Order: sequence, then structure tokens, then C-alpha cells
Amino acid sequence: MRRLRNRSLAVLATLGALALTGCGSETYTPGGTAESSASGRTVTAREFMRLTSVHEETGMTLLEGPVFGADGQLNVVDVTAPAGGPKVLRVDVRKKTVRKLFTDSRGAYTSAQFSPYDGRLYLTDISHGEIVSLAPDGSDRRAFFTGEVDGARMQPDDIAFDPDGHLYVSDALGMSEGQARGRVVRVDRDGAHATVLADGLAATNGISFDVDYRGLWISELTENRISYLPVEQRPGMAGRHTAVRVDGGVAQTDSIAVDADGNLYQALHGRPAMAVYSRYGERLATVEVPARTEGLESATNVAITPGGTKAYMTVSGPAGGYLYSFDALAKGIRQSNGG
Repeated sequence: MRRLRNRSLAVLATLGALALTGCGSETYTPGGTAESSASGRTVTAREFMRLTSVHEETGMTLLEGPVFGADGQLNVVDVTAPAGGPKVLRVDVRKKTVRKLFTDSRGAYTSAQFSPYDGRLYLTDISHGEIVSLAPDGSDRRAFFTGEVDGARMQPDDIAFDPDGHLYVSDALGMSEGQARGRVVRVDRDGAHATVLADGLAATNGISFDVDYRGLWISELTENRISYLPVEQRPGMAGRHTAVRVDGGVAQTDSIAVDADGNLYQALHGRPAMAVYSRYGERLATVEVPARTEGLESATNVAITPGGTKAYMTVSGPAGGYLYSFDALAKGIRQSNGG
């Protein structure tokens, strides 16, 4: 299996072994000016800090799910952290310090987001088909949802919350078999009932509401496309449709975020970069690390400071797990903070 061919396959294979289970030529730098070109621009992200090194036990480190808490600190998950290692890290971005917030003996957590209903931090465990929640300080782990949905156990990857606190989950079901069986699942905020909203997706990965909470942007890893799924049905509105086809080359579509102007930030697994699109599918920019940076292979997600434009991108590879920062195209909102 080629190195990091597929994020979840690599995670599952590693944990199983442990018995755990181009856009254009314009250049832009934060705080600087951009050189115009007809083909767009490149936003250069700058190294902010290293959070992790490759774990000897798993042979990997893979950061995901950056989300700001009410205290202004950034929470990040490490998907491949071994048992007892820091599986959720808390970063003080003002002091540039990091500490362990949470660990356990088995979880492979691929996303994190705070609920607007109960204020708890929710994590998806892709290896065990479970969604768990923590108190904001990392204590009081609770199993929120597990079990089958319409006869199949989920492989939950990312989360989006609606304003009432109901969860919308990207279910990567079928990924390990190479089958388009992925789903979008809605779970009531009390965890008592789950409904499949869409199926037949190709390794469902990123998920985020649009600005008005009328629909969901969904990235499909093995098809390199972003689909749009209306959740607020209106007269004349069609169902799910392909919204953007991402020209990623060897890279694949990972998590997705949305800023206050409705722009989409599509992370790329297999390249330390993000593609930025307008809500109408226009390629606006590519965010990438500086040229000749070595040992970084994937950018998985981004958190834009709520109410501000400073963005923090999770980037990982043999060199370790890093945060890179850049100026987003618009301000951060809930849809650009976690998932």
C-alpha cells in the first residue's frame, strides 16, 4: 500500500497492527501584498509551531479537527496517537504552548467540534464507529452515539452542528472496501435517533454547513469532488448535486470549512495545501506551505479565528505535526471552526 494512500485506510491499518484498532502564479503572504496574474493567486502559509513528532508506536502523526473553544484556546486531535499519548491537544496560540488535554487506550479521533447546545467537545472515533463527548477541560468522557444506522455501523469522520445542536456526520462507510457506500447521517442532539440523509457517496470526508444553514458542503475523498446537499427544502430546490470537481492530482479531498463570505476551504490529503473556492465553484486561491518545505505531506483542516481572519491549518508528515498560519479571505464563523 503506497504511503498515506488514503488517510483512514492508513489509520485503520496502523491501529490494527497495534491491536488498537494549482492555482496560478500569484504570490501572497499574510500582511503583505499579492502579485496579480490572470490565473489566480497562491496564499503562502507560514509555520506557526510544531505540535507533535512521528510516534514510534504507530509510525505516523496526523493532526486534524482544529477548533477554538470559548476560552480562545485551540484544540487539535492527533488521529494516530498511541494509547496513553496526547489524542487531543490544547494550544495557547498567544503563548505558543501546547499540552495534552485528553487521551485514552483505543480511540482514533478524526475530528473535534464544540456543541452549541451543551458546550461539550465532540469527537469522532473512526475506528470504533463511535461519537464521544468531553467536558471543555477534557474530563468526563461520555459515549454519545454508537451502533448501527439503517443496518450498518458508521465510520464517522467529520461533524457539523446546526444551530440547535443536532449533529450532521460524514460517514466514510465502504472506504476500506473501495465502495461508494458513504453517507451523511443526522444524529439528534440527545443521541437517541439517527437518520441517513444521503448515501452512495465515495468515502465521505469533510462536511460543513453553508453560511445560512440551508445546505451542507460534503467532500468525497476518492472522487475528489465537493457535493452540495440541501437540508432546508424550498420550492424548486433539487437534491444533492456535484458542486466542485477538485483537480488534486495525487492529492485527495479531505476536510472542508466555510468562512463568513461563504468561501470553501478544501483541505488536500497528499499535499500540504488547501484549495479555496467561492460558493459558485470559482477557484479563488491555493493556500500552501513555502516552496521546498520538506517532510510535510497533507493539510487536513483549518480553523479561522471566530470574528477574525487569522487561520490555523493542520499539516502533517514525516517531519511531524504542525500548525501553519495565514490570512483567510474572510472572517471566521462556526462553519470555519472545527469539524
